[in-house]
Parts: sequence; C-alpha cells; structure tokens
Amino acid sequence: MTRDGEAPDRVLLTLCCVGAAAAVFFGFLTHAANRLANGAALSLWRAPWPNAAAIIAALAALFVLSFPAPEKSRAWAALLAGAALFFACLAGAGHFADMLAPGAGLAARTSLGPAFWVLAAVALLSMLNAAQRAGLSSMLGATLCAALAAGLALMAARGAFANLALAKEFAGHRAEFAQQLWRHLALVGAAVALALIFSVPLTALALRRADARGFVFASLGIVQTIPSIALFGALIAPLSALGARFPLAHAIGIDGTGPAPAIIALTLYSLAPLVRIFVTGISEVAPEPKEAATGLGFNRRQLLFAVELPLALPALISGLRVVVIQAIGLATVAALIGAGGLGVFVFQGIGQYALDLVLLGAIPVILLALAADLSFQMLLAAARRRL
Repeated sequence: MTRDGEAPDRVLLTLCCVGAAAAVFFGFLTHAANRLANGAALSLWRAPWPNAAAIIAALAALFVLSFPAPEKSRAWAALLAGAALFFACLAGAGHFADMLAPGAGLAARTSLGPAFWVLAAVALLSMLNAAQRAGLSSMLGATLCAALAAGLALMAARGAFANLALAKEFAGHRAEFAQQLWRHLALVGAAVALALIFSVPLTALALRRADARGFVFASLGIVQTIPSIALFGALIAPLSALGARFPLAHAIGIDGTGPAPAIIALTLYSLAPLVRIFVTGISEVAPEPKEAATGLGFNRRQLLFAVELPLALPALISGLRVVVIQAIGLATVAALIGAGGLGVFVFQGIGQYALDLVLLGAIPVILLALAADLSFQMLLAAARRRL
C-alpha cells in the first residue's frame, strides 16, 4: 500500500495516455495546397527529430511523474514538465511548418492538427492539475500564466510561427484584428457597466419587497431562456424604428444593427445572474453582525454599506465573474448584426471555409475568458482574506 499523499495521480496518468494516443493516431500538422483544399495529415513522427524527441521526452516525464512520489515535489516537477511539453509543441509546430515551406506554393497552408491541440491541452491541463496539487496561490498562478504568455509572445516576435496558417491569417488581418479586439472589449465593458447600474435598483427592490422578488426573478429569467441570436434579431425592428423616428437617436448610434442592439441584449443577459447572485449574497449575511450594527444605531443605509456589502463582497465578485465571462462569449455572436468584435473572424472563417480564420477569432475569446476568470479569482481570494 502507498502512504497518504503518495498515491498515483490518476488525472495526470489519464492525460498522458490521451496525449500518447493523439500523437500516434492523429496528425500533428495539416498541409494543404491552398485554403480550400483538403489537407494531408502529417504525424508527429515526420516532424524534425529534435522537436519530436522533446515532445516525447516531456510527455514521458509527465507519465513517470504520475506514479507514487512525494506530493509537493511531484507537483512542482509536473508543473515544469507540462511547461516543457507546451513550449516543445509550439516550437515543434513552428519548425515543422518552416521545413515544409520551401517546397510549397504561396497559397499553401500549414495548419495545426488534432495531435497538436490535444498535446497542448494535455500540457496546460497537467499544469493546472499540478498547480492545484502544489497549492499555488492566485498570485503565483497569475505569474505562471504571464510567463507562459510572455514565452509565447517572444516566440511569435522572433518569427517562430511565421509559416503556420494561423500566423499568416493574423498577418493578413493585423490592423483589423486590433480594431475588432478593442470593439469586443468595448461591447463587454459597456454591457457589464449598464448591467451593474440597472442591477442596483432591481436588487434593492427584490430585497425590500418579498412580493416583488419573484416578479423580478421571473422577468429576468424569461430573457435568459431566449437564444442570443433570437434576442439580437428581435431588437432590430424596434431600434430601427426608433432611429428612423428620432434623428438624434440615429446620430448617437441607436439603430437596428450595430453596437446598440448588441449592448442592450448583452445587458439584458447580464442582469439575471447579477441580480440573483447579489440578492442571494446580501440576504445570506449572518444576522449577528447586522443586529450588532443596529444596536450601535446604524440606519438602513449605514447597515448596507458598512456591514452587508463588505460581508457579501465575495458573492458579489462571484456574480460579476459569471457575468463578465458570459458577456465575453455572447459578444462573439453580436458580429452577426454588425456590432463587430472577434466574432467577425469566426463568421468570416465559417463563410470562407477557413478554419484558421475561425481560430483567429475564437482563440482570443477563450483567452479573454480565461484571463477574466483568473483576475476575478484573485479578487475573490483577496476579498475572502479581508473577512
């Protein structure tokens, strides 16, 4: 029998088996004569041998580390091995694409294959598993993510991925990418700000009047049941009429398409979870501190701002985290009604049958959601320490 803390890491063992299966049965890269042609899958074994050996060695190290060993040391070693696997995959894909470039035409596309994505996911998930087992703080976790991002940015700046189709798509849309990224962030920021503004009176109403609470929750819940594209479409007619009837409204951007319906829809989607979590968080504050504050002469306003809100802050941050991550994802669909954002690349790529163009929009959305989640986790940890 193994001692406590020295049991096999089944999560890491499973990840290694999945990674090994992907390396054997799937293509590491896909090479096609042009964007529309079907690509030929190229296995990891056809990659430059130093890169393939580095990937296999890092995966083997993770496999060995999944067996019994002291928990802390194993976690830190797995963290390093996961990082090595991640950068080995990146370097291998870039070098492999460089090797294929001289014999290919200008229209040729070398895309990342299923094996690359699986191995990269194995690397990141093994690092996440190791970070949890090592008990990394939110600050150390953020530092680790920043180091990974810096390493990736440095490799990109040095041209390590220049011959990959994803990098070519980025190079061809560099100016538009920056514009759509800021527009995506602006849509999310405006919607979350408006949701916060409107959630204050709705939360106060639900807290003060029990009979109104059910009506508020039911009304906001109905909005949540409407598919996003349907809600965007439903706002086109009334906002078009409003813009046509009032020139000032049209002048400030209120129209059937564009940012206005997108922001309104995102705000409506954000209100339901925000109000529900705010009401729950404030309602579940323990009665003892409220009774003590009331005994000291606190009025209703003082009780709210000095006692209830500080004690409910972790719940409020959790609610805001859910809303921001949801808005980042839903803002992608807003590109269908002319609001812009990263969804522009997703839907352009679908229309042009260009997977790498889809990824140019989808990957930043995922990274934004992960960055928002990590930021709110840090805020939540700080808020809990203050209680």
